[in-house]
Amino acid sequence: MKNNLIYYLFITLSIILNSCTEGFKEEYSKLVMALTEVTAITTPTTDTTPDYTFSSTGSGAITYGGSCSSSTTSAISGNNTITLNTLSVRTYADCTITVSKTIFTEKSEKKLSGSLTITSFTVETSSAPTVAQVTAVTTPTDDNTPDYIFSSSEAGTITYGGSCSSSTTSATSGDNTITLATLSSGTYSDCTIKVTDSSGNESNTLTITSFTVVSGVFVAVGQDGTIIRSTDNGSSWGNATSPTGNRLEGVAFGNNTFVGVGYSGTIVRSTDNGSSFDNVTSGTGMLLHAVTFGNNTFVAVGGSGTQVNIVRSTDNGTTWDNVTSGTNEDLLGAGFGNNTFVVVGKAGTILTSSDGSSWDNPTSGTVVDLDDVAFGNNTLAVSGSNATILRSTDNGTNWDDATTPGQIGVWRIWAAGFGNNTFVGTTHYGHIVRSTDNGSSFVYVTSTQVLLSKVCHLKSVSFGNNAFVLVCTGGDILRSTDNGETWDSVNSGTTKDLRGVVF
Repeated sequence: MKNNLIYYLFITLSIILNSCTEGFKEEYSKLVMALTEVTAITTPTTDTTPDYTFSSTGSGAITYGGSCSSSTTSAISGNNTITLNTLSVRTYADCTITVSKTIFTEKSEKKLSGSLTITSFTVETSSAPTVAQVTAVTTPTDDNTPDYIFSSSEAGTITYGGSCSSSTTSATSGDNTITLATLSSGTYSDCTIKVTDSSGNESNTLTITSFTVVSGVFVAVGQDGTIIRSTDNGSSWGNATSPTGNRLEGVAFGNNTFVGVGYSGTIVRSTDNGSSFDNVTSGTGMLLHAVTFGNNTFVAVGGSGTQVNIVRSTDNGTTWDNVTSGTNEDLLGAGFGNNTFVVVGKAGTILTSSDGSSWDNPTSGTVVDLDDVAFGNNTLAVSGSNATILRSTDNGTNWDDATTPGQIGVWRIWAAGFGNNTFVGTTHYGHIVRSTDNGSSFVYVTSTQVLLSKVCHLKSVSFGNNAFVLVCTGGDILRSTDNGETWDSVNSGTTKDLRGVVF
């Protein structure tokens, strides 16, 4: 009886275990891995490594099919965001994702997997940059490496076309300032700029507004407000627009601005390379003999019999202030070199200043009238009456007499200039002296009077682009391209007295 009970229990337990096992097998066979797209890739897209989000009912290893792949190789249960590896430009319709894993029991294993086809999408190129002009090159300009400003809607590589180029080859998004490579004289109307972005998209072609480079401008001033200019190195001359009938005595150039000065405190100013001038209020009524430029400052000097015989501008000649000089002598000439302003005048007066505002009065060693100042090779040269030329190599603190030739006797040396290691002085009756030893001694240049239409005084000299230009009280102009050794006569186009010239 006892044995029958045990046998019965065994049979019952077997039936129960068998039922559970069959039930587990049935549930096991129903397990699956399901994938669902959550966020499709925007189409079309310019992103070559787009993100994609899908959900999975279980975790597992990811495998990719078709034309897509990713560095992400495992999935979690729930949402998964992957970044596709770099794609080229085309349409993708065959990309698949599979998540799989294996489940083990004591006596069996089952591989679960689910697959998903990514919704078709297209990768296309990004939009091309757009470039536009912001600030044109000033025209005409004597700057042979001018700046130009343009805007770009994207960063990228700059390509230049036509006659212009620049060392700047990268553009940023927004405004870009480039400096054009050295240009020779002439008109530039074929210069272009394009920007190519990182995707290889090329912008529109921007044509730089036509501009003209002149190899420097000579401007001469004189009687009755006469102003003439040359854009071909002093070879030919044309009239500039003058706003005054007062005689102009001197002219200077700085910061792309010409400033002329003259009778009754007249000051005229040009910011278009000397083409046209406007009147400026000087704040004085005295005769202004000369003007110079240095350290962003214009300094004009004159005669009034008082210590207020200097006016000064620090805003490119727009406004002027009276300056107390410390002398009552009329001031006749002005120059700048080695961060030092030097002005000279009657009775051997020499004044020096670093800022044009406060002045020192060094001893000149002479009492003759001094007319002009030149600077070169760390040497200052001052010319004046009685064939006087003074020389200083310490920024105007100490002065020595230079040797001048006897032929000019007591003629006045009206003007002094410097260029190509040569000092040139201009005298009464159209004569010239010249120094090639840093102003220590001057020699007489063969008479140029035969080149002049009348006996006149050469009143001013300037140097630029390897040419000296002298102007005369009779309207004549002389020019030298061999450092003042020989000279040619140039037609100025006027018979008015010319008093000042500058490059």
